[in-house]
Amino acid sequence: MELAAFLFALLIVGLVVELVRRRQFREKYAALWIVVGVAALVLAAWPQLLVRTSEALGVQVPSNLLFGLCIVLLLGVSLHLSWELSAVEDEVRVLAEEVALLRTAVGQIRPEPSVWSESGERKPGARPDSPT
Repeated sequence: MELAAFLFALLIVGLVVELVRRRQFREKYAALWIVVGVAALVLAAWPQLLVRTSEALGVQVPSNLLFGLCIVLLLGVSLHLSWELSAVEDEVRVLAEEVALLRTAVGQIRPEPSVWSESGERKPGARPDSPT
């Protein structure tokens, strides 16, 4: 069982490193998962470390300590991703406002042709997102 846990932790670290190498995973997120993978490697290599740590902290069952640490880690990741999402939403709003201002400025220079014909039908080849 300890060998399976060690190999699984090694697989996680290897996967994270490979994703960073292929530039499919950013380093700021990978650092957290590398730390988690290395911690899992250490605990898989020395399982008594978890037992001693749980005794030192007064936790009766070592797996409860592990589950508690995992819950704290997942809450931290969730909080961090919510923070990142909020920042991205602000950036998207600012960019949408800038695009609207630029479209208005370009429309004043060169009016955009109407996508509707006189009969009320959409002209062939007209962009569906064009204003009416």
